[in-house]
Amino acid sequence: MAKICLCLTAKTIKRNLEILNKYRKYTDLAELRVDCLDADERLYIRRFPELAKLPVILTIRRDVDGGYFSGGEGARVKLLANGLAYANADSRFNFAYVDIEDDFDVPSLEEAARTFGTRIIRSFHSLNGITEDIPKKIKSMQRSGDEIVKVAVAVKSTNDVLKVFQASKSCTAQDKILICMGHYGIYSRILAERFGSFLTYSSALSESEVAGAPGQMDVRELAELYRFREITNKTNVFGVVGYPLKASVSPWFFNTVFKLENNNAVYVPFPSDSITDLLKIAKGLKVRGLSITVPYKEAVLPELSKLSPAVQSIGACNTMSYSDEGWCGDNTDCTGFSASLLEFIGRKNLKHKKITIVGAGGVARAVASEVYRLGGKALILNRTVHKARNLALQYNFRWGGLDTQGIETISKYCDIIIQTSSVGMDGYEPQSKGTEQGSALDPLELYSFTGKEAVMDLIYTPAVTPFLKRAMIAGCKTINGYDMVIRQACLQYTRFTGSEIPEKLLLQVNTSGANTWNKVRSA
Repeated sequence: MAKICLCLTAKTIKRNLEILNKYRKYTDLAELRVDCLDADERLYIRRFPELAKLPVILTIRRDVDGGYFSGGEGARVKLLANGLAYANADSRFNFAYVDIEDDFDVPSLEEAARTFGTRIIRSFHSLNGITEDIPKKIKSMQRSGDEIVKVAVAVKSTNDVLKVFQASKSCTAQDKILICMGHYGIYSRILAERFGSFLTYSSALSESEVAGAPGQMDVRELAELYRFREITNKTNVFGVVGYPLKASVSPWFFNTVFKLENNNAVYVPFPSDSITDLLKIAKGLKVRGLSITVPYKEAVLPELSKLSPAVQSIGACNTMSYSDEGWCGDNTDCTGFSASLLEFIGRKNLKHKKITIVGAGGVARAVASEVYRLGGKALILNRTVHKARNLALQYNFRWGGLDTQGIETISKYCDIIIQTSSVGMDGYEPQSKGTEQGSALDPLELYSFTGKEAVMDLIYTPAVTPFLKRAMIAGCKTINGYDMVIRQACLQYTRFTGSEIPEKLLLQVNTSGANTWNKVRSA
């Protein structure tokens, strides 16, 4: 079973021990990053394994490999030798592992390490994506049978992750550590066992020290939320696909539910720039179900073997389940949205209501469909006007752009205003700094709320966007998207597992109400 390694990057031995002791219960071994230590602190590394009281990796990472050691190779060799010197007959007092690069060639030091039971991790770092034949590289690096081969790639795309995963399957006989550094590779760290990796590196991200490498996860989150140590080949894997995917409540929600019901399952984020490549990885990882979010709710349709009536009608999919027939698509946004909205406004339908829908993407499609089904009349506004027009024509709704003319039309459709775009969401990257079609963080900046509108922003992270804040200040009744996302997630849970979440368990998950997720994130 893959292990959790806590990467220690503090400037002093004392501070590293403080961090280790604070997070000890979450980690199986530690990596002492000597390159991060102050120069005078490097003189005392030999005693660290004894003080740490658990297996420790000795690492002095060069700056060319993404580390902080900029001295000459001779000085680095001397530091490594000092760390391995005066080996104790009791291996607990020695470094359990030493990380040395593929181009490092000091046979005497390596022999000394082996003599006293220090296992060599032979590493290769590619900071520019896939630059070599990874399977060939893995097979060529191991110089003796007891070595662990480590390949760390700063992945630039989902296709890079796919290549690393494929490499793991072609080198199953070797002990190895495979790391996809960066945001695209986060799931390779959580599912290290499925990637055939000996361990996964983590950091104490709530501390002030730098992370050991780009994309390293918080050690506590890895151990507690994702239950890393319980993930085996029998664990059912689910996840959420999208981009940038930095503000999704779904991993927290599903993993909390799985933990409370003692379900051998995990739900992981799959940030991706290619839905096709991601689904290849998902098949290899034996993923059972996926939540689909921005920007793939429409793009994923060609990948589906079976479409539910809702997907066929709406033209967008947010839920995928894998079966012998392939990927089956469904849409739970529609029901989650309408249930949340109707409770918010205290009605059973939308008859005689004039509604503005901001956005024309996958979520807007579900919203428009439900507004029509419930008897409402709507105006659809979008930065890209032809998308608003195409969606509106399906339901005989009005449409327009986020320009002055479109904003003026809202006055005739202002009973309810529903914001469905990603503008204002944490992790959102504005296409511009703001134009006559709205600001970079408020799509309706040109609209002045009267205070009589009911306003729903489907974003929930942050809990209050600039758009929603303006509405609140004007006296409008407001709600964010947290309630909707939990409702649709409950429906996804049923699609994934075949059973409903017990009401009692749901109350346990959601005890803090609509701000639960934001409270967790700020804790």
